[in-house]
Amino acid sequence: MTTISAPTPAIFRQYLVLTKPRVTQLAVFCAVIGMFLASPGLPDLGKVVAGTVGIWLLAAAAFAVNCLIEQEIDARMLRTARRGTARGTISNLQVITLSGVLGGLGMLVLYTLVNPLTMWLTFATFVGYAVIYTIILKPLTPQNIVIGGLSGAMPPALGWAAIANSVPAEAWVLVLIIFIWTPPHFWALALYRNNDYAKSGLPMLPVTHGKQFTRLHILLYSFVLFAATLLPFIVRMSGVVYLVAAIILSGMFISYAWRLYKAYSDELSRKLFRFSILYLALLFAALLVDHWVALI
Repeated sequence: MTTISAPTPAIFRQYLVLTKPRVTQLAVFCAVIGMFLASPGLPDLGKVVAGTVGIWLLAAAAFAVNCLIEQEIDARMLRTARRGTARGTISNLQVITLSGVLGGLGMLVLYTLVNPLTMWLTFATFVGYAVIYTIILKPLTPQNIVIGGLSGAMPPALGWAAIANSVPAEAWVLVLIIFIWTPPHFWALALYRNNDYAKSGLPMLPVTHGKQFTRLHILLYSFVLFAATLLPFIVRMSGVVYLVAAIILSGMFISYAWRLYKAYSDELSRKLFRFSILYLALLFAALLVDHWVALI
């Protein structure tokens, strides 16, 4: 008897891709850092787990909606053409169902196991990314990632709210850092994927204003980012351990941006994009290490 293997793993992977797991991981990581910084000691681990799960579920739901809305654009881009929505192997109804289930579960977890404030803030972030950014800003203006970056910058505030049931100024300092980090991070990607974005029809900055203009803005943003990363130390929410890490990491970011501005290459742009991900992860990890050092 011949056994026909079920296509479950392939289908599962297609669904997983729609949730953009790598992007989700970084967002959730920043949210978790916000949770630990919100507590003077060790936070309630039950709320940490519930908050992490709830935020992850709503983030995954937002990314799935993004893929649904942009399926025709994705089909024209080499980087995204393999997504199930772009290839037509996953139907619109299936994506809506996936997003609805993930989002609904996320809201339920946050409301019942964390607090209503975190649920509503996370839901507002969902709407900001999936609707305001994806539908309105992204196709209309080359400043899409600047304005829409606020949604992607919210995770530390969500994490803070999960533990403290409030969002004080310290949480918004962390949001500001990610908000400023987002444009140079995405513009580095847009530079070496310029042909892809030109085919997509999206008004990304390298397409509308050219690579030289974009490289200049990456460099300028890297200096502003350096200044923003000093704020946690200035407002005394962190100490010397974080300050040293911020100076070193931001100095490396500026070095990459300067080299890219002076002599462009796709490889260097790709290196800056990859480093920017590591940069944010290490910067927030340094905040946590500094927080724990202060408790000792």
